[in-house]
Amino acid sequence: MTYIFAHRGSSKDCPENTMAAFKKAFNDGADGIELDVQLSKDGVPVIIHDEKVDRTTNRKGYVVDYTYEELAQLDAGSWFSKGFSKEAIPSLQLFLEWIAPLPMLLNIELKNNIIEYNGLEEKVLQLLHHYGIMDRTVISSFNHYSLVKIRKINGYVQTAPLYSSGLFEPWEYVKAVCSQSAHPNYKSLHPYIMKGFKTNNIPVRPYTVNSQKWMKYFFEWGSEAIITDYPILARDVLNSLSHSKSRFLQK
Repeated sequence: MTYIFAHRGSSKDCPENTMAAFKKAFNDGADGIELDVQLSKDGVPVIIHDEKVDRTTNRKGYVVDYTYEELAQLDAGSWFSKGFSKEAIPSLQLFLEWIAPLPMLLNIELKNNIIEYNGLEEKVLQLLHHYGIMDRTVISSFNHYSLVKIRKINGYVQTAPLYSSGLFEPWEYVKAVCSQSAHPNYKSLHPYIMKGFKTNNIPVRPYTVNSQKWMKYFFEWGSEAIITDYPILARDVLNSLSHSKSRFLQK
């Protein structure tokens, strides 16, 4: 079973990292949702990818320079389409209230590799504990020091280093940063790398897998998951492979 994670929600059909995108991902049949978390000026975990609000809202400036109340009033949808003008930057708490009763997995990326938000790790873990979904959440980051910190605070939550280029024996690096899985750029996962991860029992969830060719590659390898902007397409590819395998076994 390879799980399908919707990258920032169904981000090709809705403005990324908004409740509209997350709800669409659920309706699209995604197994999980990948999202990005930073801290507002007043220390509230909020869901947004860029360190600045310029690209995805009607204002400019750094996320950390806005209070949560100010961020919540920004238009986070019109850049994508005028029909989404009422979409706002959600807090992590608002999102967790929505997803907690749903049968979905979660990948929270801590966006603290450029701005080191003080207390981000603790605040995220507290919210996950409060909503009782720690056991179906993996925390990832390009800031691998942050992942080590997470594991020191909570020895049970699953973590995964994000990386974009080829590492030598990356399964050993995953162990070195006290993680249990890896979130590499999909282009770095050559067959001998996939084999190494499998031999060492390290789950792999590559990002951002948008072509049918690469989806098929990871499904056939039995990757733990893929992170994609196109959960519907991924589901179609996975179903087609399952049907082909079923027909083969019946012969």
